[in-house]
Amino acid sequence: MADIRVGNEIINDIRLLIFDKDGTLMELHYYWAQMVGLRAEMICKDLGLERGHVERIAYSMGADLKTGRLLPEGPVGLKKREVVLQAAIDYLNNIGYEDVYDLCFNAFQQVDDISSKDLKRFVRPIGGALELLNKAAHSGCKTAIATIDRRGRAKLAMECLGFADVIDLVIGADDVSRPKPDPEQINFILSAFKIDRGNAIMVGDATTDVQMGVNARLKASIGVLTGLATEEQLKSITPYVVEDVSKIEIVNPG
Repeated sequence: MADIRVGNEIINDIRLLIFDKDGTLMELHYYWAQMVGLRAEMICKDLGLERGHVERIAYSMGADLKTGRLLPEGPVGLKKREVVLQAAIDYLNNIGYEDVYDLCFNAFQQVDDISSKDLKRFVRPIGGALELLNKAAHSGCKTAIATIDRRGRAKLAMECLGFADVIDLVIGADDVSRPKPDPEQINFILSAFKIDRGNAIMVGDATTDVQMGVNARLKASIGVLTGLATEEQLKSITPYVVEDVSKIEIVNPG
């Protein structure tokens, strides 16, 4: 059990830290812009579409390839894989291509296979993430990931980043039936560890992450400004908002 310092505030008696993955522990734009770009390229290659459609399909999925940034409204980075897949299908339907579900699904799968073989080139850690995870482990706090990504992909990313040994549990979107901000993922984690919600904290970069922690009635939800949400958006949900995870400090461990 430990106390957590966030700015000038101390949150006492914490036994569990739950983190979102993309935009919280690893760089959001760097990873998803590459993934979406490859998906769009694969789709265009299979359909024989010109290069201009790559950027437009990627944009429909929520990534601006010209800037390498994700769109604040998503869907990629915010919503489940199925929603991102449907965005690509909708784009193709709108330019006259029907019955493209299987083609898009297979393109997504091919990109998964390609990236899984060399995931290290797709992922970069947020500064201070490993230090915080190590301190949590040394303090006796459990750590968990609650992500919209699939569990297998999330675990592979944590291994590539060198985080796997200090994360106790990973829960993906494929482990639950209801997406964030529904608290199902958090409830699953609390049950697995048999830890009371009054001894747990949620840390995330998206409003849905922070709202999930509020909906789960945790001791606190902390917003970080390394994703898509603005400070104003996060502060409308929680008083705890910091620049990044390096600004979250574990004090009085044990």
